[in-house]
Amino acid sequence: MKFLSTRGKSETDSSYEAILRGLADDGGLYVPEKLGKIDITSEEIDSFEYVDYAKKVISSIFDDMDREALFHEIDEAYKTFEPEILPIKKIDDVYVMELFHGQTYAFKDFAMSLLPRLVSLSLKKKNIDKKILILTATSGDTGSAALYGFKGVENTEIIVFYPTKGISEIQRRQMVTIDGENTHAVAVKGNFDDAQSALKEIFNDGEFKKYLEEKNYLLSSANSINIGRLVPQIVYYFYSYFQLVKDGEIERGERVSVSVPTGNFGNILAAYLAKKMGLPLGDLICGSNKNNILTDFINTGIYDINRQFHTTNSPSMDILISSNLERFLYYELNEDTEYVDALMKDLKTEGKYVLPKEKINGIYGYCYDDEKTLEEISAVYEKFGYLVDTHSAIATKSAAEYIKDQGGKVLAAATASPFKFAESIAKALSIDYEDEISAIDVVEEKTGIKADDNFKNLLRKEVTQKIEIEKDGIRDVIKEILF
Repeated sequence: MKFLSTRGKSETDSSYEAILRGLADDGGLYVPEKLGKIDITSEEIDSFEYVDYAKKVISSIFDDMDREALFHEIDEAYKTFEPEILPIKKIDDVYVMELFHGQTYAFKDFAMSLLPRLVSLSLKKKNIDKKILILTATSGDTGSAALYGFKGVENTEIIVFYPTKGISEIQRRQMVTIDGENTHAVAVKGNFDDAQSALKEIFNDGEFKKYLEEKNYLLSSANSINIGRLVPQIVYYFYSYFQLVKDGEIERGERVSVSVPTGNFGNILAAYLAKKMGLPLGDLICGSNKNNILTDFINTGIYDINRQFHTTNSPSMDILISSNLERFLYYELNEDTEYVDALMKDLKTEGKYVLPKEKINGIYGYCYDDEKTLEEISAVYEKFGYLVDTHSAIATKSAAEYIKDQGGKVLAAATASPFKFAESIAKALSIDYEDEISAIDVVEEKTGIKADDNFKNLLRKEVTQKIEIEKDGIRDVIKEILF
């Protein structure tokens, strides 16, 4: 498979190369030259497990990878999940995909359990005698999933940059207690966009990349700007759709819309790509919090980052620069790389770009503030005895609003365990608690729903990552850690 940059000035004819590079040389994001249709037979629907869908979908895009080696890595990656990899729960006409049964209890595990294996495989196949340096900015869940995924992976070093403002205590503890020799977490004073913008400068700094190569390191990323992060996420839409067919909840070919809480646009983009690959999905429903830049863009065509940044109770969505939206633009603009490049230049120089509204199709945007999010958590629990976290609540509420307006059935992405945000759950259910950690106990007592023991074990783990920097100190801290 050949991979092309969304900005038109970079390409590679190797899946291995695209994964190792992460970001294209021209600053764009890699996309497959073509997206083939995936045909799932009736026999496959009856017999396929999650890993079977993963093998079929992923190998259709990374079609130049050694099939036996790729399938082995897929098998190994999903052994890290609970026995039921992806349960689906029904609440009215909304089917909730529980995407949080991996080792860090968030949807990022689906990709992060596999990406490090793809990176290691790519190094071997390309006969590269260097280490890969993974640099990643996180708004919460990406960081811990990346650290756990890359922990102990041969010939890799990973440094995760997380903001001091906004992430939950559980998210922070998952990162600062990591104990791998090749894993490092660094706090950046400020919000996620501060960390992500500073890191993007590193990826676009040819001189610094040359310096790292002289020190025997190749630079790559574990954010969803990396095509190796994005492709595995397509799988769970195929699995979920055909699981509903298998269970008799829908007829084959029946269109089901998808509701996703999103900040960086990667998770919803995976659904968009699944639809382009032939999955009978209906509309895409984009749920936002008070940082509603995506909702505004979908409804007006104006993408404007010149606005106030809000710290909310759904911190993984506290983002104003949605990197993966660039891939969506590439496809919606009929693969016009010059148009995309011009828009990205406008974003860099003016902090905004404008797209004619008629060029945005098949996607709806909803947004809710913290209060509405807590109300949804309470309403879902009172009606169904089911807990959703603050991000998943935005997905279920957006889905219900869409169904009220448009009808139909919706798959909603539950992106994290509710116990990762136990404080907000306690507030929503009007339960008294002392702190974010004790909230886990009171939510368990109130609901009878048990958290995994690993949440509480985090409290007993030693803090190993103590570095905190200003956003302009990233280059220095990279040197400090590596050399």
